[in-house]
Amino acid sequence: MATILITGGSGLIGTALTRALLERGNTVRHLSRSANHTNGPVRSFAWSVGQRKLDPTALDGVDHIVHLAGAGIADGRWSAERVKVLIESRATSSLLLLQQANQAGVAPKSFVSAAGINYYGAVTSDTIFQETAPAGTDTIGRISKEWETAVDAWTSVSRVVKLRTPVVLSAEGVALTKLALPVRFGLGSALGSGDQWMPWVHVDDLVSIYQRALFDDGYNGAYNVNAPDHVTNDAFMRTLARVLKRPYFLPRVPGFALKLALGELSSILLEGSRADNQRLLSTGFQFQHPILEGALRGVLGKP
Repeated sequence: MATILITGGSGLIGTALTRALLERGNTVRHLSRSANHTNGPVRSFAWSVGQRKLDPTALDGVDHIVHLAGAGIADGRWSAERVKVLIESRATSSLLLLQQANQAGVAPKSFVSAAGINYYGAVTSDTIFQETAPAGTDTIGRISKEWETAVDAWTSVSRVVKLRTPVVLSAEGVALTKLALPVRFGLGSALGSGDQWMPWVHVDDLVSIYQRALFDDGYNGAYNVNAPDHVTNDAFMRTLARVLKRPYFLPRVPGFALKLALGELSSILLEGSRADNQRLLSTGFQFQHPILEGALRGVLGKP
């Protein structure tokens, strides 16, 4: 069994991954704002990215690191200061870990990091983006590129895997909760044109991918981890309404209204392209939840 250190371990993915790793007999540690040295199943060690501090004992005997920490992309308008926070919470935190690992002479077997499916930019096109495509030049593309560049610095000491992640479907997930709320009240509708593609993945599949990435030496580099069922925003919302047995007839939410309310942040809601997951499938991974409607029914408890 292995010892895994997780940043962002209390979030949606971190919580589910921690549970799965513990069930398989692994030792899991978290990096958190405060230490927790109780006798519970997960020990937390303190770190502060802003102060560039990290408890060095967190790295003692660590076999693998999972990097999930990062400020919420959609938690506020993208002012210059907010974009700086989004980048530093991902990139600077990764480099702080690497600095501490180098100082301690620690070389984990793998460094597996979350990444964004919007690496290719907030665009709607006919292109189905493969991992070799360049980063977008817009704000979300720049955030994603700087994030991954910092993660790539780990290749000097560890096998590095970057999982480019779309909307995660989970009963506890903020994204699905927000999408489902207006639908539950019979107010569901598409955003903007509704023609933008909306990649997604079931949380259970994502946790399985993380475990494969940790323990399978064949995983290396970037992977698009979206499910194979490509749907537009309109198709996603229509399917969600059908699963919840609610009407779906309202006009689409005007794009200009979202732009006024959210500024540039609205781009990741109003634009979106498909991502090719063949590199992931070539590893032998099989999705347990490949079709949107089935995934939503399972998550929402709607047979």
